[in-house]
Amino acid sequence: MSMALRGVCVVELAGLAPGPFCGMVLADFGAQVIRVDRPGSGGDVSRLARGKRSLVVDLKRPQGAEVLRRLCSRADVLLEPFRRGVMEKLQLGPEILHRENPKLIYARLSGFGQSGKLSSVGGHDINYVALSGVLSRLGRSGENPQVPLNLLADFAGGGLMCALGIVMALFERMHSGKGQVIDANMVEGTAYLSSFLWKTKNLGLWDQPQGQNMLDGGAPFYNTYRTADGEFMAVGAIEPKFYELLLKGLGLNSAELPNQMSMADWPEMRKKFAAVFAKKTKAEWCQIFEGTDACVTPVLTLEEAAHYKHHQERGSFIRDEEQGLSPRPTPLLLRTPARPSLQRDPLVGEHTREILREFGYSKEEIDEFISAKIVEGHKSKANL
Repeated sequence: MSMALRGVCVVELAGLAPGPFCGMVLADFGAQVIRVDRPGSGGDVSRLARGKRSLVVDLKRPQGAEVLRRLCSRADVLLEPFRRGVMEKLQLGPEILHRENPKLIYARLSGFGQSGKLSSVGGHDINYVALSGVLSRLGRSGENPQVPLNLLADFAGGGLMCALGIVMALFERMHSGKGQVIDANMVEGTAYLSSFLWKTKNLGLWDQPQGQNMLDGGAPFYNTYRTADGEFMAVGAIEPKFYELLLKGLGLNSAELPNQMSMADWPEMRKKFAAVFAKKTKAEWCQIFEGTDACVTPVLTLEEAAHYKHHQERGSFIRDEEQGLSPRPTPLLLRTPARPSLQRDPLVGEHTREILREFGYSKEEIDEFISAKIVEGHKSKANL
């Protein structure tokens, strides 16, 4: 059974979380991903190297840059995670590489993009989310904006959006025969993810301050509640028919309560719901709402999620050869599904010789590169 990206060769320059995630997504769906590590590197600290091979090259040396140019002359995609201008200084910019391979998809994944006054400035997920406008909408009423996990910018707006751009560019290349540069950045990627916020500004969904609107923690029927055993339940009963089922499960009579959409009563209703949820354990609430459309679910830990019955029925999590659990690649393509590698992540430089041979270097040339520290192989105990 083939995979959707079978035959696509990707050269990924090692970086932090967004780039490795993008490369892993491509590898999961069949691409051959070569990770180019720096000399002395400790490997992918993000632990997102599944299905990749590792080659160590010193790109600051002219001979090392020449090695990368040879790889890119035959690759379909180059994925680079640096600030603006870094690749150009190494004589590895898109103009040079496209002269040698006009079909190359040159994916540039950065924090702020390839132009503008911030394009050469450093940052992290929280900075990108802040400048996208999204951070201002996260958090409880009257509190500082809530520091999110580094998922929005790094992985959704960055790595995943870049992977989408790569796939679209590969599709377009089928018609034009030409590669192109992808300017993917985490600020704009996060902003694009938030299109719903922008498009619904005039609908009244976000008129109230942070944490006081229907979908940001203001509504009693769209919130989380602590249970008797210190666990939590998530409630998302927006529609009236779902709200009625929520009240039924809580043992409350709608005739004795304010209108669901009476915002002035929401603070008091949150207190009422909280008091009810606190009377039973998470397991008891799960039993009450099991199989209903009340839109009430347990808040699962990562460990609980991996063993949740529905997820087990679908095979939503996979176990690698080292018994580590992680989510199965998604979406599920029924005819050409992803088949992620279950082997351990590659060691730094583990495939240096193998990859160089594939790209036409002789044993003597490889030995010279290693002797001159242009490239490095993995120093296993067997070679000591």
